[in-house]
Amino acid sequence: MNRSIRFYVLFLLTAMLGLAACSEEVVIPDPVPMTRESVGFYCNMIVVDHPGPKSQVFEDGVETPFWFSSVRDAVFYNSLPGEGTRILVTYVQDSAAIQDWNNPPEDGPWIKLMDAIFVIESSKRGGMGARETVPFSNVEDAEKFRSEFGGQVVSYSNIPVDYLTGY
Repeated sequence: MNRSIRFYVLFLLTAMLGLAACSEEVVIPDPVPMTRESVGFYCNMIVVDHPGPKSQVFEDGVETPFWFSSVRDAVFYNSLPGEGTRILVTYVQDSAAIQDWNNPPEDGPWIKLMDAIFVIESSKRGGMGARETVPFSNVEDAEKFRSEFGGQVVSYSNIPVDYLTGY
């Protein structure tokens, strides 16, 4: 092998090793339980004091989640071009586990936002009294909720933007 080819091969190997060393594995954090110290990102109020399902958003470089007193607010946050650019994961409460709408469990159960099925336009109101995007881990529970409280069952990608901005 001539000297220029060896140099080129060595250069490529060094570059590949350098790139591999620079790329960090992204660790997706697990959800954390709500506490009295969990304060809403938009409302700056204690999240557990509000009715309905809650959500938490983890961003790259931030150790603790941003809390939202409603799922609708977290969905809205995820949809904003400037806000959600560093989101690692968003968790929402599986509403099938909520026995008392006014006192949802503090420890979840948490599901990933993108995996959830939602009921919109129901008679239930979220954390700040606004329309809620009520999340479920499966269609059967969402349909059961819809039959009792009205609304429409949709996937994350089918939540209308104007639903997120109106009350």
